[in-house]
Amino acid sequence: MNAPTPSPARLRVVTRDIAHVDDLLQYGDPADPLVWTRGGAWLVGVGRALTLTAHGAEVAGLAARWREVAAAAQVDDHVGVPGSGLVAFGALPFDAESAATAVLTVPLLTIGHRDGLTWATWVLPDAGAPDPEAPQTIGYGPHWSAAVGPGALTPDGYQDAVRQGLAAISAGEVSKVVLARDLVGTVPGHADLRRLVRSLASAYPDTWVYAVDGLIGASPETLVTVSGGQVTARVLAGTVARGANPDADRDASLALATSAKDLAEHGYAVRSLVDALTPHTTALAAAEQPFTLSLPNVWHLATDVEATTAAGTSALDLVGVLHPTAAVAGTPTDAAIAAIRRIEPFDRGRYAGPVGWVDGHGDGEWAIALRGAQFDLAGADPDGIRFTAHAGAGIVAGSDPEAEMLETRVKFRPIIDALA
Repeated sequence: MNAPTPSPARLRVVTRDIAHVDDLLQYGDPADPLVWTRGGAWLVGVGRALTLTAHGAEVAGLAARWREVAAAAQVDDHVGVPGSGLVAFGALPFDAESAATAVLTVPLLTIGHRDGLTWATWVLPDAGAPDPEAPQTIGYGPHWSAAVGPGALTPDGYQDAVRQGLAAISAGEVSKVVLARDLVGTVPGHADLRRLVRSLASAYPDTWVYAVDGLIGASPETLVTVSGGQVTARVLAGTVARGANPDADRDASLALATSAKDLAEHGYAVRSLVDALTPHTTALAAAEQPFTLSLPNVWHLATDVEATTAAGTSALDLVGVLHPTAAVAGTPTDAAIAAIRRIEPFDRGRYAGPVGWVDGHGDGEWAIALRGAQFDLAGADPDGIRFTAHAGAGIVAGSDPEAEMLETRVKFRPIIDALA
């Protein structure tokens, strides 16, 4: 006889506006911050009211499990803006065969700020229990720096991996494959990881800065945003380092915008996203030509995509449809994933996987976990906290192994500079 399926937790959630807070990050956990921020909008989680986890094929069921939690929740939201009410922060593995865990976490307390509004969301205790305590700030710990060294794939080894990718392209196995390399290191065991979040948010305010279950970074790439049935996504593929002076910078941007190799790489990524979204949306629109997006360290080719989705379709549903895109895997997708498993000598974990948040209505913001590092919080000890950082490049016909390795070096800069 089968055991009955457990009922989802019935969360009691209350959101109220509060006075403006200058630094929401001070409320976060120094050892395990839970943060989502971009352009002055913030969500900071404190504690854990509910955590959903999944491995392998079970990851695909997270959207349905979240829908059950949201349907059972009692929500009293007096603010009614994106990020208020019932919210879960999430991070998912890149590959369904990864050993990494997918996680959705509902904080006990979420403090948010957007468009001049500041609010707090509490998950209340059971009836009769004491009311939750007022949130308390935690002073920042001392400055620290990381020790960083080569991972499983050295720069020379990465160039060999690129040659294997080019061989797969020549053999007709794939048209594009995205290959990554890794760096490993440690930070002090007492490190206040909020300092890393703050450094990234200050240096890269136009990216999605995230911290979820030890995964911390600053991603320039939106996987999908859903708000009231409106869907937006941004494709980034094709990269060049910023120039050392204004003239060199303009030349770099122009060279990227006219590069046949980079335009081809970008085109694969846009087509994969549009093809994946089309069955689930209407009024889908994407620009015919990409634009050049400037970040402090690189230029990217970028294309924004907009669409409308049916009622009841959540951000998590679309995350499952869209991931992995050609921008982080390649094309055809299944063949590219197979090539990545064969060529890369490591499990990517959550690198290049979806990271973001979803609310009780299914709306949310999700990016691709790039320009970051995964910290082994469970293995932390007084001697240090181990971490692994990854950076990758899209390999297409005509790719040069040394140039692709140098591109990964540029992409490592945001997280390595912040760790210094």
